Amino acid sequence: MLQYLGKRVLRSILTLFIILCVVFILVRQMPIEGYFPNYQKMTEEQLKNGIHQMGLDQPMIVQLYGFFKNLILHGDLGTSRIYRNNVPVAEILAPKIPISVRLGALSILFSMLVGLPMGTLMAKYKGRFFDHLGTGFIVLIQAVPAAVYYLVIQLYGTELLHIPMLFKVNNPVSWVLPVFSMSLGNIAYYAMWLRRYMVDESNKDYVTLARIKGAGENRIMFRHVFRNAFVPMAQYLPTSFLNTVIGSIYIESLYSIPGMGGLLVDVIKKQDNAMIQAIVLLFATVGIIGLLLGDLMMVLLDPRISFTKKGGDR
Repeated sequence: MLQYLGKRVLRSILTLFIILCVVFILVRQMPIEGYFPNYQKMTEEQLKNGIHQMGLDQPMIVQLYGFFKNLILHGDLGTSRIYRNNVPVAEILAPKIPISVRLGALSILFSMLVGLPMGTLMAKYKGRFFDHLGTGFIVLIQAVPAAVYYLVIQLYGTELLHIPMLFKVNNPVSWVLPVFSMSLGNIAYYAMWLRRYMVDESNKDYVTLARIKGAGENRIMFRHVFRNAFVPMAQYLPTSFLNTVIGSIYIESLYSIPGMGGLLVDVIKKQDNAMIQAIVLLFATVGIIGLLLGDLMMVLLDPRISFTKKGGDR
């Protein structure tokens, strides 16, 4: 297992390196307006001096080396030029990251508390009313564009429940609608796949044998079927955190939440290249860590899984 995880860590580092190189090069191909807040008022000589000071006139390989050197040795993510002139990117991100992480964590927790029991009950009462009701909910969430039900939730949630429309960090009530909106997609996802895995497990021989021995249906469903069906889902739980954070881009803009999602929209509009590069780095890092944690969770939940055997690597 340690050998496998070591290989995955090395692959993840290589993947992150490639992503950063691609993003770095693509950002450097964008118009230079993204580096100068007063571009329209600057003379050609001032532009040349600014480009030289930032090292943008050096060969790409030299720029890449300098970027990784500052990132690895000093944790330097660069300096914002447009969003907040001459302010370190890390200083801008520091107060925003905890807000997005808390929103994402609360959303995942709520999704699991609702989605996993829903999927379990849908599998247990397959073909009955609750199964049809849950299936209808899943189809609705997947068929209707998220932006539509986000707006509906905001409109009627604020009107009927008297919840503030705008987000305030110190007001717990204002967290309700954003967290609920962000949870719907994962609730449908968890319920759909857990139901599928549990239905598949219910048709296996060990379940038939347990029924022949006289084991209770609830014992079979919750002690055996659910545990075995949850193992393949475990690898997707950490990754779904990234999907939640990325999905919060629209939610944070909708509720004026001062987090990473709304920030990404702002820096793209303002063409702040350094900020775009740093946020992509964070999202890529979270995604890769999520994949590693998913594999680790599968092994912890079921020690019989071996990733070192032939055919187990992926």
